[in-house]
Amino acid sequence: MNILIRNARVIDTRAGKVNEPQDVLIVNGHIADADHGTTPDIDREIDLGGKYLMPGLCDAHVHVCAATANLPDLVRWSPMYVAARASEIMSEILMRGFTTVRDCAGADFGLVRSVEEGYLVGPRILFAGKAISQTGGHGDMRSPGENWDDCTCCAGLGRIADGVAEVRKACRDELRKGAHFIKVMAAGGVSSPTDHISSTQFALDEMTAAAEEAAAQNTYVAAHAYTARGANRALECGIRSIEHGNLIDDSTFDLLLAKNAFLVPTMSTHEVLAEQGVENGMPKDMCDKVFEVAEAGHRTHAAAHARGVNMVFGTDLLGPMHQHQLREFKIRSAFQTPAELIRSATIKAAELFQMEGEIGEIIDGARADLIAYDRNPLEDISVLQAPEQHLKLIMKDGRIYKDAL
Repeated sequence: MNILIRNARVIDTRAGKVNEPQDVLIVNGHIADADHGTTPDIDREIDLGGKYLMPGLCDAHVHVCAATANLPDLVRWSPMYVAARASEIMSEILMRGFTTVRDCAGADFGLVRSVEEGYLVGPRILFAGKAISQTGGHGDMRSPGENWDDCTCCAGLGRIADGVAEVRKACRDELRKGAHFIKVMAAGGVSSPTDHISSTQFALDEMTAAAEEAAAQNTYVAAHAYTARGANRALECGIRSIEHGNLIDDSTFDLLLAKNAFLVPTMSTHEVLAEQGVENGMPKDMCDKVFEVAEAGHRTHAAAHARGVNMVFGTDLLGPMHQHQLREFKIRSAFQTPAELIRSATIKAAELFQMEGEIGEIIDGARADLIAYDRNPLEDISVLQAPEQHLKLIMKDGRIYKDAL
């Protein structure tokens, strides 16, 4: 379908400015002409009347299958029940203006294919499959008294691999099953029953093996880590993105800059878990660990931004707390301007995802992932936080999912 959008104030996400009103032509799901040019036969014409048009948002850290905050319990759910619950989470994510997300453990090829073929409504999903964890690591959901064998066919976010050979096999298996990237648990976390925030996980040769397997398939590894020690070990092994990073320091900033790697803070999940984690299903002894990292993140991420670290928008919310996804913009506005926040959820995300030129900006040849607001988010980032009020158009790959013009 060919669509012509007229009178759009296009937000240039790279420059952080609004262009003069222009027309945007969409041909077969892609932007064919971001300004004026030869116009083919038009199937539909949309007049924005001067509203603000920008590329769809990206969230670099979601778990669409985490329909509960009790992750140890999730492994006991039927995979089909998980998929049904995930469908609601995905549709709501899209209705907030997110057209591409990176699922950092849980989603699989079948769920992604269901969205691509239109059986489920949701954003474009780049998935890691199961996160790779050592025994007793952040992806091992067995309590101290449980000794059942790890199973990769059940629901849940992680799989266990110990030693270089097992790590290589696990990475190869996730990539065989269509994973867009690999996720490793490089340090301790909040939502796991037997590890500690301060622990490091995996030997260096194990993480290096994961990075090598990803590179062999022209992709990369994302690593869960809170501390400087955990993050630095991962970066030295060739890992491309650090997830969370609340307790990193100048040494980590140096490595992130030297290696042109990325930091994906997930400040909203820590703030919301501290407020609502237990009532939304997370066991209290796990939820209590969030207080070790929540407040530190405000100082750490502001310092990382001041150093010029590549910072990408991510949320990492669980269960009913997904509804707070847009809260991340408000939290980060304490140290980032609206233009920088929008860039983190568009241009920077595209760089991390290895999708530059495809998403994140309105340019010729890019996917027609477009959202329109009745107010300028570059002047007031809270515009993005009220989609029911201000978000008037949602388009993904040229298909319209919301039209409130």
